[in-house]
Amino acid sequence: MNYLTKILNATVYDVAKETPLDEAASLSKKHGCRFLLKREDLQPVHSYKIRGAYNKMSQLSRAELDKGVVCASAGNHAQGVALSAQRLGVKATIVMPVTTPEIKTSAVKAYGASIVLHGDSYSDTYEELHRQIEEHGYTYIAPFDDPDVIAGQGTVGKEILDQAGRDLTAVFVPIGGGGLAAGVSVYVKSVRPWVKVYGVEPEDSDCMYRSIKAGRRVSLDNPGLFADGVCVKEPGKETFRLCRENLDGIVRVTTAETCAAIKDIFEATRAICEPAGALALAAAKKTAKKGETYACVISGANMNFDRIRFVSELTETGEGREAVFDCAIPEQKGSFSRFIKTIGRHSVTEFNYRMGEGFLAHVFVGISVKDVEERKELRRRIRAAGFHSIDLTDDTLAREHVRYMVGGRSASITNEVVYAFEFPERPGALYDFLSVIAGRWNISLFHYRNHGADHGKVLCGFQVPKEERDVFVAALDEIGYSYVDVTSDPAYKYFLGNRSARTSRGK
Repeated sequence: MNYLTKILNATVYDVAKETPLDEAASLSKKHGCRFLLKREDLQPVHSYKIRGAYNKMSQLSRAELDKGVVCASAGNHAQGVALSAQRLGVKATIVMPVTTPEIKTSAVKAYGASIVLHGDSYSDTYEELHRQIEEHGYTYIAPFDDPDVIAGQGTVGKEILDQAGRDLTAVFVPIGGGGLAAGVSVYVKSVRPWVKVYGVEPEDSDCMYRSIKAGRRVSLDNPGLFADGVCVKEPGKETFRLCRENLDGIVRVTTAETCAAIKDIFEATRAICEPAGALALAAAKKTAKKGETYACVISGANMNFDRIRFVSELTETGEGREAVFDCAIPEQKGSFSRFIKTIGRHSVTEFNYRMGEGFLAHVFVGISVKDVEERKELRRRIRAAGFHSIDLTDDTLAREHVRYMVGGRSASITNEVVYAFEFPERPGALYDFLSVIAGRWNISLFHYRNHGADHGKVLCGFQVPKEERDVFVAALDEIGYSYVDVTSDPAYKYFLGNRSARTSRGK
């Protein structure tokens, strides 16, 4: 198949527009290279998805269109299909999880599409999608694994080469199912093969990276939900083939690095992009070399407003400008003053302490630093002063839960195990959980924070005798929510665990 010809003849501009390639000038100056932002957040649906959806639908026969179109999506693809259907004058049905935030369902309804809410997860929506096709005969519009969709997304690559000039070093493209990365990479490698093309994935949602490494498509059990625009369990068959042939590599980034890139984009453009939209810049910053020029695809800006708080909290960590430590301080007069003198003139961003039993107090402290090296030097200084410390800067449990719960500990709790869950954000989710657990094991700890995603993050402790652990885990599996045992995590042990757990370590 000649993808170059398909991209050059794509009909995306009936509804999409050519977006600018803007330089993030301050960031470029800071790193000594050029960061060019491909502003797909400026599309009518605030993402690049309109390109592939419209190109696919414009290739369909009148008979296929008259059947109506259908897709399963809770985000940008849904809006792309809905707007394309409106422009082409056809009926569109969008299957979405019941957990989909109202901001997304409202956007789809505004383009005249019908919405079917079904299930808590994407696997549930795909079951309903097939039922809709069988019952109504709708024409399916795939989100990524379709040649016409891939060609539509490939027009992003054409625009980048037209706009960037001859000094372009590399293009960074986010990967979910791989449609955008496949289209951009096949075009760039066909026209300027010396320009590098890198795919970008979150560390906890890296199905394409694992697939290419394994030489076959790999399916993830529980992909991370923060960058929901790229939350895909398995890459497409055709997108996997094209990415494997044309990408120069895949860069994986952390949630904190993504949050820092969201801030960089805001400072450069005054626009707030969604987490998936910031992946490319996060990767370019992570691998940047002086004098080079990078084009970063800002793929979308469909961000839930209530997620901004979480992004802001992680930004300093992502930039390496905040260190978070657990420091053990003797429960005696003068210890606190001596500890503060050890920190010196660094700004303290957070300090959590509550007096407890025993001879050592565990202090949860955040400190402003210039970079990772200063963070390491500060920890060395703290330890040299006689204070035992653990670096919790990259500890997910500490960032998402423990920092809000310091002091909530008890020496009387026995047989406690602690799990981190992802609850679907829908009415009844907690009730369903308790209906299986309640009356069988005592809940000793519970913390929930809404991060603006389709799933809420929950930390929960249970008193479970050792002989009942297997039965307990089987009950968790019955509930069906994603979970991880974090009982051994140091952030839990030293700030929420009982006295014996907190004082068992040596200096």
